[in-house]
Amino acid sequence: MSNLVVIAYEDQFKAEEVRTMLRKMQQEYLIDLEDAVVAVKDDQGKVKLHQMYKLAAAGALSGGFWGALIGLIFMSPLLGMAVGASAGAVSGALTDVGINDDFMKNLAASFKNGTSVLFVLVRKATPDKVLAELQGTGGKVIKTSLTHEEEEKLQAVLSTAKAPTAG
Repeated sequence: MSNLVVIAYEDQFKAEEVRTMLRKMQQEYLIDLEDAVVAVKDDQGKVKLHQMYKLAAAGALSGGFWGALIGLIFMSPLLGMAVGASAGAVSGALTDVGINDDFMKNLAASFKNGTSVLFVLVRKATPDKVLAELQGTGGKVIKTSLTHEEEEKLQAVLSTAKAPTAG
């Protein structure tokens, strides 16, 4: 079961910066992200979602492969690849994996202009190491599926400035 964490930031860029940190931690096997989406509400009040995974591109690649394979069988690999790629792109674009897009857009729309919101679905994590990395990044925890104690600990870590390193 994945945990949902939603954190709001006072500027348009901080959520993306923190998501980059989370992706780096994922490469180091400290956290396993199912999804991480940044919603930005620009100065005109328009909300834009920045997905972690580009499903249309992945669908096109997969569809292109299968289309070419089927095309080879029926002696028309280029046509098969073109049809497969377009079908894969359409199915990828229509697939909503992870956090519901409408939920994210509606929640982000309720914030003031010039802000960003980070939506994260976490499968599992090494909490002490992840919290140490996130210390002092700011933001306000808006919604979680964590326990009250875990949520309070996360908010405290986000709000606490990082201790200077000796050296």
